[in-house]
Amino acid sequence: MITFVVHVENKPGVLTRVASLFRRRAYNIESLTVGSTETPGVSRMTIVVDTDDEGAHHVEAHLYKLVNVLRVDNVTARPNVIRELTLIKVATTAGTRPEIFQLADVFRARIIDVSADSLVLELTGGTAKLDRLLEVLEPFGVLEMARTGTLAMARGEGPGRTAAPQARATAAAESQDIAYSV
Repeated sequence: MITFVVHVENKPGVLTRVASLFRRRAYNIESLTVGSTETPGVSRMTIVVDTDDEGAHHVEAHLYKLVNVLRVDNVTARPNVIRELTLIKVATTAGTRPEIFQLADVFRARIIDVSADSLVLELTGGTAKLDRLLEVLEPFGVLEMARTGTLAMARGEGPGRTAAPQARATAAAESQDIAYSV
């Protein structure tokens, strides 16, 4: 899996153009998360795609050809922080509630809603941690579950700078056979 952090102009249609690029190239997006950044008018996309290093290079070059793309960082091989958020509604009874509270404590999950017959837990962490909590809650009856998808950020000072304007020109020059997308 390759994880890209893509900064784009916050304009209508940008998400469609980015998603279409992956569709046209037959890459499956495993996770896509979009939100605002510290810079007004700029959105941040975290895109996880199943490809190898060569495919990642091509994807990066294609992304830079999109007009609204400002920066592309492949944070896969760099020191990074990767997290997901999940909300899980699990069925409870008076007898199972203490055990679920204990499991929530072990996984450092927060219980954010309690009703007579269910609990809603909130957990942030890596994919494996979220999957494991789901696995141990399954016997109680998972009623509903929602996940945000992957969020990634390079570690260290300042934003990731693997793809500065010079790298943008290089990536575009290396992929002359790719049509320009608008």
